[in-house]
Amino acid sequence: MTSHPAEATGGAGPDETAGPVNPRRAEILAAAAELFARRGYHGASISDLGRSVGLTGPALYRHFSGKEAVLAEMLLDISERLLAEGVRRAAAPDPGSALDSLLRWHIAFALDNPALITVHERELDNVPEPERHRVRRLQRAYVEEWVAVLHRLHPGLPDARTRAAVHACFGLLNSTPRSATGLDRAAMAALLHTMARAALAATSL
Repeated sequence: MTSHPAEATGGAGPDETAGPVNPRRAEILAAAAELFARRGYHGASISDLGRSVGLTGPALYRHFSGKEAVLAEMLLDISERLLAEGVRRAAAPDPGSALDSLLRWHIAFALDNPALITVHERELDNVPEPERHRVRRLQRAYVEEWVAVLHRLHPGLPDARTRAAVHACFGLLNSTPRSATGLDRAAMAALLHTMARAALAATSL
C-alpha cells in the first residue's frame, strides 16, 4: 500500500504494525486504491488494474482471486493499521499527550493516503461479508481508543457525545486534505491538528 511516514508510525516503517508485505501484492493494492478512488470500484475492471501494474488480467489472479478480494484486503489493511497504531498511541500515560499523538497519526495517514481514505469511505458496501463485518468491527475498536482517551481527559462525558465528537473529528481530518489547496504538507498538518484539538476540547463544554 502507499507508504506511511516515519511520524505516522512513531519512527518506524509501516512493517512495525503489520507483518511482512509481499511487494507485488502491495504494489497491486496501492494501484487499486488510486484506480478505485479515481473511477469508483464499479468503474474499474480487473484488466484495468492489471494494466496499471504491468500485468494481464489473468496474471493478476495469481495474486488475488478477484476484484472483491483486492478491495477487501485493502480496507482490512487500512483498518488494521489504524487500530494497531491507535492502540499503541492511546496507551501513553498522559491523556493529553495520547490525544496529540493520535491526532498526529491520523493526520499523517489522511495526508499521505488520500486515495485509501476515499475508497474506505465510498466502497465499503462492495466488500463481501464476513470481511465487511471485520472492517466495521476494527473501525469501532479504533473509535473506542479515541473515546477512552477523551474520557481520561474529560471524565464524566456521556459516551454518545464523546463518540459523536470523535466521528466529527474524523470527518474533518479525512475530508479537508482532499479539498484544501495552497498549503504545504507541514502547514496543513499543523492546521488540522489545531482545528481538531479545538473541536475535541469543545466536547466538554
